[in-house]
Amino acid sequence: MTKTKPAKRPANARFSSGPCAKPPVFTLDSLSDAALGRSHRAAVGKAKLKEAIDLTREILGVPEDYRIGIVPASDTGAVEMAMWSLLGERPVEMAAWESFGAGWVTDAVKQLKLDATVHTADYGAIVDMAALDYDKDVVFTWNGTTSGVRVAGGHVIPTDRAGLTICDATSAAFAQDLPWEKLDVTTFSWQKVMGGEAAHGMLILSPRAVERLESYTPTWPLPKIFRLTKGGKLIEGIFVGETINTPSMLAVEDYLVALKWAKSIGGLDALRHRADANARAIWNFCASRDWIDNLANDPATRSNTSVCLKFTDSRITDGAAFAKAVAKRLEAEGAALDIGAYRDAPAGLRIWCGATVETSDIEAMLPWLEWAFEAEIAQQAAA
Repeated sequence: MTKTKPAKRPANARFSSGPCAKPPVFTLDSLSDAALGRSHRAAVGKAKLKEAIDLTREILGVPEDYRIGIVPASDTGAVEMAMWSLLGERPVEMAAWESFGAGWVTDAVKQLKLDATVHTADYGAIVDMAALDYDKDVVFTWNGTTSGVRVAGGHVIPTDRAGLTICDATSAAFAQDLPWEKLDVTTFSWQKVMGGEAAHGMLILSPRAVERLESYTPTWPLPKIFRLTKGGKLIEGIFVGETINTPSMLAVEDYLVALKWAKSIGGLDALRHRADANARAIWNFCASRDWIDNLANDPATRSNTSVCLKFTDSRITDGAAFAKAVAKRLEAEGAALDIGAYRDAPAGLRIWCGATVETSDIEAMLPWLEWAFEAEIAQQAAA
């Protein structure tokens, strides 16, 4: 028989992996100080953009000699800006274990036509980061948003490397340790761990990356939106809030609200603790059941933000249809929204556990997940 529906629903059933849940203190009134109708080049606009950069540095612990810029087109724009501007000076190692990393491989191999060595791993696994040649440039994702697999740590990246490391950290920043001395280019977007709005990306450059920009000119043309130098020198204005194109001042205010909330609860340590607690609730749930499991093969590489799950029950005849049906049931009940696996990923579920999500909501959602599983199994048997 199908299990009785749980009595309690999550207070916030938003578990989307991007845009993600807003900070728990968020209200529309929080945005009342937004510089709406004002130029981003006016003093008020520049001040807010600079404040966003400064708070990002403070909370993430970014070294003072690293540049932080706000760039167009979300994390995708930031990664592609870095690749188009920096790569080509030496061979490149491309590491991919999920769909977004695979997209960067396509850019490197098919678009830029670089001298590239490609390392891949299946969903649930990860590339052996110790096996990469760091005298070449290396491009990789820190946390696979669509696979729920993350780099276990930066210890394998040599400090005295000759190449640059370009890291897509969009679902890792603000929830995981990022070893800045091992990263030359780091990118992320506002709409992940901080629950901000889309369309804006962050680009963080080490002194080594700046040196490359000022000493190397790619052989291919660069569109205006990618240009980080002028006359062989870094455009420093980009890294104090003078953006390349017009940002949304409403989205900037939204990011500031999230950053100030993060600072008020204890900064990065508190954000990591919240994400860890959310993910651990799901891991413990899976560990006590034989019909569901983490997609990540190795507990050391399990993501604490984009937790990806797979159904393991032998009675399931069509994994993709089953997972979609479970997600649909949960949405219809208002118990979990937007938790289907990414379109290119294996069949299953993806539950966002970043810091803006309350652990109590995760805990309230999990009995509904069990109910939906049993209801779908029963319907499959009846059919």
